[in-house]
Amino acid sequence: MRTNIEIDDKLMDYVMATGEFKTKREAVEAGLKLIKRRKVYDGLRALRGKLQWIGDDEAAWAKYREEQCAKVQAKAAGLPFEGEIDPVFLTQVAQPQSVSMVQEPVASYANMPAGSSK
Repeated sequence: MRTNIEIDDKLMDYVMATGEFKTKREAVEAGLKLIKRRKVYDGLRALRGKLQWIGDDEAAWAKYREEQCAKVQAKAAGLPFEGEIDPVFLTQVAQPQSVSMVQEPVASYANMPAGSSK
């Protein structure tokens, strides 16, 4: 949107000298983005103390692993299953020592180095 605004010359000179802006437009847009970001941040701060986490991450991951293993077993048996199988659970693993058809994969999200993805 094209618009004409009057801006304090000293303020603009200061911003242009201290910022990494090539144009006045870049400086103004950066200021507008900063205001927008601050409003979002203020909204998040207003939620402080109002949200609670109820649950157990380990229980949720155990359930997820169980569901994924059931899907892998169903696929191996040629049975239908709902949803997709996480690729981590499709990796080939050593022959299981138990009677179970599928062993949990060696790789898990908890053991992945930060920033890596499969």
